[in-house]
Amino acid sequence: MPTPAQWAAARARQTMSAAIRAFFVAEGYLEVETPCLIRTPGLEPHIDPFEVPFIPQTDVGSKRSLYLHTSPEYAMKRLLADPGCPPLFQLCKTFRNGEVSGHHNPEFTMLEFYRPHADYGAIMGDLERALSAAETAVAPWRGCFTKTPYERLTVRDALLRYAEIDLRQHFDGLSLKRAADARGVYTGTSTSFDDVFFHIFLERVERQLGMERPTFLIEYPASMASLARLKPGDDSVAERVELYAQGIELANGFSELTDAVEQRKRLVEEQELRRSLQRPVFELDEAFLEAVGRMPPSGGIAVGFDRVLMLMLEVTQIADVLLFPAKDFV
Repeated sequence: MPTPAQWAAARARQTMSAAIRAFFVAEGYLEVETPCLIRTPGLEPHIDPFEVPFIPQTDVGSKRSLYLHTSPEYAMKRLLADPGCPPLFQLCKTFRNGEVSGHHNPEFTMLEFYRPHADYGAIMGDLERALSAAETAVAPWRGCFTKTPYERLTVRDALLRYAEIDLRQHFDGLSLKRAADARGVYTGTSTSFDDVFFHIFLERVERQLGMERPTFLIEYPASMASLARLKPGDDSVAERVELYAQGIELANGFSELTDAVEQRKRLVEEQELRRSLQRPVFELDEAFLEAVGRMPPSGGIAVGFDRVLMLMLEVTQIADVLLFPAKDFV
């Protein structure tokens, strides 16, 4: 049975949901619902979906595997590509197989929103104000998300500050590995730039972020662009942002890539990376790729609702803000 603290968290969740919805509606956003059950999952290399067999009991459809979505991103971008689409937001259940830890639950709540004819700077502003409004409603004594403006810190400056490594001087994997080794950072055997970077980031940087006030970490190396466009005038970095508070990652967003050819190339590369990691490799979502080429310049971000609630209530485990955490039954 839930503890009294979990019941209190459930009431706080209701208050936070209402505050988030009120904020976005007042800003002109439309709340949408997209399918949780999809034909084609995302290709993020280190995220695995839940596979669900579809067995038709009528003459519609055929037996095949479907998947619980790991994010509503692809579906929301298909809506965003429609002419005249307003800003969109969604609060939904999201599913990622195998993720059970202090900050992970295989079923969790995500806030995701997109603004057409905007970039990630506008999205950061919207998120900053949304979380400030939510904390004012839920936990006005906490004073974490109301400490505005949030810090804007480039990835390069973060590594300089916390690891004393300059990515402009160490822009290939071998050079970066040597710099990390010289500073006592364990980097394993790989000389891949991304692999070495994440060893440094996890050991020296991540836990330092957002301690005095939340931090928007911006301008990721181009190799980590994901679904973001490269920065105009500096294609060595992408217009990608992650939000951190108290050393915890809370959100991941972009100035959205609207080049369908480049998006296809990146997804094919992710297929190959999944194959090399011996993870299931899924087909490309052609409906999503077609929509990418029709999208206007846009910004969007996905926010871990449960983690935000954890920080507002000053608890350390995601299980503390869930009535039925996975740790109780897996």
